[in-house]
Amino acid sequence: MANQRQYPRTPLKCRIKICHPSFGELIAQTRDLSDGGVYIKHADLLALPPGTLVSGQVQDLPIAAPILQMRVMRADGEGVGLRFCAEDDERQAAE
Repeated sequence: MANQRQYPRTPLKCRIKICHPSFGELIAQTRDLSDGGVYIKHADLLALPPGTLVSGQVQDLPIAAPILQMRVMRADGEGVGLRFCAEDDERQAAE
């Protein structure tokens, strides 16, 4: 199967707060990051079906990070791959 990734991934471990009405807030850890999205490791996120919108904010920075909207794209045994919603908007505009 060919790699269909539009953006290269960069390994990055940091704490991130994820919010969704089904569980409120949780603190998880990123595994990698790209210009299009982020992979987040946390067992509670596995219950979210693809297409679910969540908000996220990187933690422990010297200033408050922006809160971003992200969409669940896939899940595996460790966590979920999320796409930044700005990517959704750009992709829909191009179609």
